[in-house]
Amino acid sequence: MSARHRTGQAWECSVLIWLLAGPGAYAQAPPEPEGYRLEEYRAPTPLTLKGATVIGTPEAEALWRQGNAVFIDVMPQPQRPANLPAGTLWHAPSRDSIPRAVWLPNVGYGVLTPETEAYFRHGLSVAAQADHSRPLVLFCQRNCWMSWNAAKRALRYGYSVVYWYPEGTDGWKDAGLPVERAERSP
Repeated sequence: MSARHRTGQAWECSVLIWLLAGPGAYAQAPPEPEGYRLEEYRAPTPLTLKGATVIGTPEAEALWRQGNAVFIDVMPQPQRPANLPAGTLWHAPSRDSIPRAVWLPNVGYGVLTPETEAYFRHGLSVAAQADHSRPLVLFCQRNCWMSWNAAKRALRYGYSVVYWYPEGTDGWKDAGLPVERAERSP
């Protein structure tokens, strides 16, 4: 898919969002930054991501049903609270995600440690079967910059067909689509 075609799709999606949400949606959406979002990850996201195609739930569902795109969930994995008394049992909450999605937690922060960046690169390579032209759909939750950062990073890694699904599992569930328990990818 050409960059011009992806830009056209992003524009069409933006117009559709404006028509459905009203002109106030643009007033609430921040502009697309040059770099990565470094803080306040749970906040309204831009309507665009240069180089990626922004999709809504109908497009995400169509890609999922076709089965060619790899869905990448970047929802962070909660850490054990630091203030728990020693010896207290703690279990991380489960993550319900889009069926067949690959869960690569903690890769959507603005700054990644070298280990986390290597984990993300490896996870994408395995999920895409080392094919940088394999379509990727990156998501998290609604109003979550983690997926925006991760999709931007996937583009920087050389993946050429990147879809950003900003509604994530919230939009998926709101549409009545199925979810399943996610397991963190090794």
